[in-house]
Amino acid sequence: MDLELAGRKAFISGSTRGIGYAVAQALAAEGADVVLHGRSGAGVRAAVTRLEAEGHGVAVSGVAADFADPGQARDAVASLGPVDVLVNNLGVFEVRPFAEIADEDWHRFFDVNVMSAVRLSRQLLPAMLADGWGRIVFVSSEAGVDVPADMLHYGVSKAALLALSNGLAKLTRGTAVTVNAIVGGPTYSDGVAQAVRGIADARGLAEADVKAAVVAGNTTSLVQRFLEPAELAGLVAYLASPRSAAVNGSALRADGGTLTQVH
Repeated sequence: MDLELAGRKAFISGSTRGIGYAVAQALAAEGADVVLHGRSGAGVRAAVTRLEAEGHGVAVSGVAADFADPGQARDAVASLGPVDVLVNNLGVFEVRPFAEIADEDWHRFFDVNVMSAVRLSRQLLPAMLADGWGRIVFVSSEAGVDVPADMLHYGVSKAALLALSNGLAKLTRGTAVTVNAIVGGPTYSDGVAQAVRGIADARGLAEADVKAAVVAGNTTSLVQRFLEPAELAGLVAYLASPRSAAVNGSALRADGGTLTQVH
């Protein structure tokens, strides 16, 4: 299916690796020009070079900025020019007991996971509405619906993204602009793989064994494996496309059946 994205311009936050990079790949493969983002200039340049080498035949560029900083976010977005598709993917996560999550940690998670999306959407949505077309897609998580006890700050931030997405969609009433979210399941992104390798090294175990143990502990998963970033990226690409015109204000699940209730 042609997603009719040729000639569109997409900006994906947190896209030098993991799910964000997979989204950039999917959009580029559909003919969209893409702008990558990361905090490190070197990391952004490496990701741009890597994506260009894949030969999708689209314009690939990048911007380095810390979107937890309002000034950097404002300046970075101002440098982009018109953007047709915004994918709010940037996020951090960690496992930590609730009693050990300090106020500073809560603020960091909200600044990175939530406020970055607020800042980007606030700057880009008005132009989409004025131009008469646009797409905003939030990458949330099943942890925002079934909040894990050992990742409360992460889960609450992802729940906030679902609320933000739903509320912003109401501002698009009667237009060809849509705002949606995906509810991703446990995904073997670069960050998760790094965490698994860290546990494996600390315990003297093989990465594959730790990975299998984590999967076995997720008793509600129907696929009984980690998802791959590309599997989430395909859904994001659809929501970013003109083909998804009838989908607005929705949170679509790509969780591998982890959530056991109907949402």
